[in-house]
Amino acid sequence: MLRLTPYAANFYTIASLTCVMVAGLLLKDTTIAANGPTMSVDLVLVNGNFATVDEANPAAQAIAITGDRILAVGSNERIQKLIAPTTKIIDLEGNFATPGFIEGHAHFIGLGQSMMMLNLSTAKSWSEIEAQVAAAAQITPPGQWIVGRGWHQAKWDQLPSPNVEGYPTSDALSQMTPDHPVLLTHASGHMSFANEHAMRLAGINVDTQPPAGGEILRNDEGRPIGVFRETAQSLIAAAKARADRQLSPSAQAVELATAIDLATTASLQNGITSFHDAGSSFEVVDVLRERALAGNLQVRMFVMLRDSNERLEARIKDYKMIGVGNGFLTVRAIKRSIDGALGPHGAWLLAPYEDLPSSSGLNTEQVESVNRAAEIAIENGFQLCVHAIGDRANREVLDIYESQFQKHASPLDRRWRIEHAQHLHPDDIARFGKLNVIASMQAVHCTSDAVFVPQRLGLRRSEQGAYMWRSLMDSGAVVTNGTDAPVESINPLNSFYASVTRRLTPEITFFPEQCVSREEALQTYTINAAYSAFEESSKGSLVPGKLADITVWSKDLLRCPETEIKSAVVCLTVVGGQVVFQR
Repeated sequence: MLRLTPYAANFYTIASLTCVMVAGLLLKDTTIAANGPTMSVDLVLVNGNFATVDEANPAAQAIAITGDRILAVGSNERIQKLIAPTTKIIDLEGNFATPGFIEGHAHFIGLGQSMMMLNLSTAKSWSEIEAQVAAAAQITPPGQWIVGRGWHQAKWDQLPSPNVEGYPTSDALSQMTPDHPVLLTHASGHMSFANEHAMRLAGINVDTQPPAGGEILRNDEGRPIGVFRETAQSLIAAAKARADRQLSPSAQAVELATAIDLATTASLQNGITSFHDAGSSFEVVDVLRERALAGNLQVRMFVMLRDSNERLEARIKDYKMIGVGNGFLTVRAIKRSIDGALGPHGAWLLAPYEDLPSSSGLNTEQVESVNRAAEIAIENGFQLCVHAIGDRANREVLDIYESQFQKHASPLDRRWRIEHAQHLHPDDIARFGKLNVIASMQAVHCTSDAVFVPQRLGLRRSEQGAYMWRSLMDSGAVVTNGTDAPVESINPLNSFYASVTRRLTPEITFFPEQCVSREEALQTYTINAAYSAFEESSKGSLVPGKLADITVWSKDLLRCPETEIKSAVVCLTVVGGQVVFQR
């Protein structure tokens, strides 16, 4: 519990704060009788239990902040000497504090947009989803799209009937929504469901062929059932995009601004001070840059450019940005996706799926195209970040990286990344460390997906290659953490908990030999994530001179019982020395 209380005889807190039940914060200024320091101190956090992620000074009680930077870290007594009459003081009353958490891989605009549509993630059956859509149709004007996200057939209590490969058909839902196009995105983002109205607007019929790297699921008569895997989603997305373009420019701007605001709020409420955005267009970057320059971007953004090679070649030279808006926007990476996701059978495997022997997944972007993106990255001094989930996909990406590094030998530290790296062939694990390839992983995918991973891969492949955090770290690779929101909740404690327990239920643990320590899990969300964005000199640990980005938690994540980790909440989020969220 944090509250207004005397800290020592010669100074008093001027902040009043409770964690679970808020009483308020920074209520008033008072004059503090203290010897004035040579440098003005704006904010002091005292009586804390700080995990600094600094090997030279791993623990502390207090921190002094000047402007947006950390001035000093140490004991209460040491920091007390820096107090000035104008210093604001917050008494943490023993609560646990860490460097601000860094979301290592998620989709910022997608996170905000997911809060503006139907949430299908809690549905236990397809019939529940049909009921949600039918209810939405009652209050949505005819002709307007009904959109939702979060369904996952592997997590339903029973298969829909009828179904194809376990996926629902559109017939019943189409009858419920004759006047509305419906688009429902899979939890993974790698599959979509559309009703008859939406398919008609997209011009999809029995003769429609999917683009390379995609599949249209069909019934026995060859008719599309409404399920579109991987790149085939673009067929429906194009129809939805045409409808969106009919909105006025101002209405489109309001929708984007709303998504940014919602994602910002969700991030700060969950203790996230920096966000690695896994793929945005030039147009989105323009909006984020405008906000950063105006001082209206409260979460620090590290953005990967996701666009065609042709557009990258034409525009990338104007889009390398480091610390725009006083450190709130950096753009220095390119994003690519070489395969799909394991849940909808889209991950590209070396051998067929156990539960779908006719398929080894999908190569969603040709190797030649990814290789060209690698060349563009090298030519322009950009980092390359490639989505790869299946073992074949990861091997192909490692081969591309190794070839490019040999072809373009350089003393530069490129820090190229593989996003997800979920399923690896044992022979490829050591290559991450050898090539200095960052494994940008999201631990919650393990505990979320483990209910179906053995069905997809079989027990042997699951044990030897699925979510190999411990083995990757032991290879010398840098492993980061994140949530892949909106695929999963933006709450980082779900991934922190999964990293250290790999526990699905109190009785079931998914190959616990790959667990990491709590200290290592904290590093994946702080200094490792900072390193993966070339930002370890300015964030990721609580060290004098670094940015004053701090998260205060209701429980000690390093020492509380494992069962209590996920129930901890964020008490306070500080970005650049400013309190931006208090519970």
